[in-house]
Amino acid sequence: MPASGRFALGHALIHRHGFEEAIQEVVRLSVRPAPSFVVTPNADQVVNLEDDAALRAAYSRADLVVPDGMPVVWASRLLGAPLKERVTGSDMMPKLCEIAAQRRLKVFLLGGMPGVAERAAANLIHAYPGLRVTGTLCPPLGFERDAQQNADIVQAIRRSDADLIFVCLGSPKQEVWIDKHLAQFDKGVFLGVGAAIDFCAGTVQRAPQWMRRSGLEWLYRLSQEPRRLAGRYARDLYFFVLVAREFARRRAPTHQAG
Repeated sequence: MPASGRFALGHALIHRHGFEEAIQEVVRLSVRPAPSFVVTPNADQVVNLEDDAALRAAYSRADLVVPDGMPVVWASRLLGAPLKERVTGSDMMPKLCEIAAQRRLKVFLLGGMPGVAERAAANLIHAYPGLRVTGTLCPPLGFERDAQQNADIVQAIRRSDADLIFVCLGSPKQEVWIDKHLAQFDKGVFLGVGAAIDFCAGTVQRAPQWMRRSGLEWLYRLSQEPRRLAGRYARDLYFFVLVAREFARRRAPTHQAG
């Protein structure tokens, strides 16, 4: 176990917060006079960290790292360092919006297909009266390679004075974008939460609760988007290689120099 007390799997160092603790930590960060950054690794991201240097750099600077994927939680139990529970971005987003409505925190939604951010904002405001969504933005494909478009996005978020910025661009784009631009902000918690915006908008149906609890949400998503996700899930089988490697490392005898 790393000295920090976090659970290490591959290049991911994951905090041991349960859901409520993670929510409290985000709220604490949101009132800090400095920007901060939250990532929510699943098996796919743990695999991508092996080869993606920019994603590794982003993860190394994140303020909070919580386990989005159930396989990550299962791996922690197998390796004798159990995480408390799965903490998904899709669950954090509505809960944080509920708290934001109570505490008058401002929210910005970045990402989704055209119209999705606005629809998600309308649904969240309806669910949590008093919620202040001070900006929404759906950047076009390839925006991350356009300096002017990135500058415009940064300026829009700064003008919104948002305390919670939900960045829903998909991984690794969202994590790398946040890491690259975070220093341009004076405040706000930036959360890379991927498909959460689609669930809040109602444009994508989330798996039933029993499938989420049993770790089968991936199967439900695969049934919805087989073409997009089949290749990704096949590649993610390497996750089990990483777990086996870590298991062998932990069981290997340590030799002290005589």
